[in-house]
Amino acid sequence: MNLKLNWDALGIATSLACAIHCALLPILMSTLPIFGINIIHNLFFEWAMIAIAFIVGSYSLFHGYIKHHRSVIPVLVFSFGFIFLVLKQFYIQLEIPFLIIAVAFIISAHFYNYRICHRSKCSSPHHKH
Repeated sequence: MNLKLNWDALGIATSLACAIHCALLPILMSTLPIFGINIIHNLFFEWAMIAIAFIVGSYSLFHGYIKHHRSVIPVLVFSFGFIFLVLKQFYIQLEIPFLIIAVAFIISAHFYNYRICHRSKCSSPHHKH
C-alpha cells in the first residue's frame, strides 16, 4: 500500500487546531486546572504548537516550491502568518486578532500551495515524485 501524506492538509489541520486551542479552549475547558491540567497559556504547549506549525508548513511549502511550482507566493503568505503567530505570544492584548490574522494567512498559504501543486504538470498521476 502506497500511503501519501498531504502536507498542505496537515498544515491546515494544525493551523485550525491551534486556532481552536487559542480561541475556544479557554471557554470550553476552564475546568482543566481543577484536574491539574493546564494547557491554557502554557508556554511549553504554545511554543510546541508554533513549532509544529512551522515544521509542517515549511516542509509542505518548500516541497511544493522545489518539486512542483517555483512560486514564492505561498512561502511569503505563510511567512506573514507565522510572524503574526509569533507576535501573538508577545502582545497578549492582541492575541486573538493576531491569531485570526495568522491562521488566515497560514491556511491561505497551504490552500494556494495545494492548488498550484495540483495544477502543475508534474502532479500528473503518472509522474513519480
